[in-house]
Amino acid sequence: MKHLRKMSDVTNDEIMALIKDATNFQNGAKWTPESLTFVANLFYESSTRTKCSFEVAQRRLGLQVLPFEVGTSSVNKGESLYDTVKTLESLGVSAVVIRHPEEDYFNQLQNVNTAIINGGDGCGNHPTQSLLDIMTIYQEFKRFAGLKITIIGDIRHSRVARSNEDILQRFGAEVRFVAPPEWMDESYQPNTYITMEEAIQTSDVIMLLRIQHERHDSDNGGLDEYHQKYGMTIQREKEMKAGAIIMHPAPINRGVEIASELVECGRSRIFKQMENGLYMRMAVLKKSLTSNEGGMAHDNLIKEWKMA
Repeated sequence: MKHLRKMSDVTNDEIMALIKDATNFQNGAKWTPESLTFVANLFYESSTRTKCSFEVAQRRLGLQVLPFEVGTSSVNKGESLYDTVKTLESLGVSAVVIRHPEEDYFNQLQNVNTAIINGGDGCGNHPTQSLLDIMTIYQEFKRFAGLKITIIGDIRHSRVARSNEDILQRFGAEVRFVAPPEWMDESYQPNTYITMEEAIQTSDVIMLLRIQHERHDSDNGGLDEYHQKYGMTIQREKEMKAGAIIMHPAPINRGVEIASELVECGRSRIFKQMENGLYMRMAVLKKSLTSNEGGMAHDNLIKEWKMA
């Protein structure tokens, strides 16, 4: 794995190896390059968790993070994404993390040698979020096969739902959805949609999704109504299975997707997901930068890596 554009870029064995590497980092393993190595983060959409998580991961690995702000770059002069990335590649940048509003933006970067790590593309994919999610689930249950995982909310506009559905099914989990009719994604099989009551009573994992106001105009009848119909209320949390957990990719709309009192309750793994995201992104960077498929910038700058 050199590029990580979507979950189909990684095999099941590679995913388990990434979980192992991330766990090693979590347990204090150290890993730094012997050669000066530059990376850049290109975020064309707002981000807190993903952007900061990648930057902390990069600095922990001893990478040199090239300052890049889209708002003050030549993007404002009409420069294409391809030319921006090729410019950074020409300067010796070995990996670029990109978040972009265009779905499948990476298709225009086929002739790029520097490693491309997708930090989210429109309503399409968010592979590192999926990896940190499955790391969190694996830590909890030590398996995927046989688990019932329900994703609740704005399915149509969610790159998290799309990436997670793909990978969790590959590992043998049963993935179901709950959504308001106008936010259902018709590309999923109709029988994968269940009622909120069934989800609460039968799920091992409830994965809540943020209402993405920036991706649609509808207010879905009001936020209070949404919380009562599809949110994790205090009463619903009491009705969950023993041992079941609550997840959310964040940012959280408190009192909408989840009652504020439940964000840090005993079942919640929301902040654990964020912690796991740091270590998983360290593992992804390690894998991308040490790939045998590395390009010119990678070959010139990365001579030898080692675990300490």
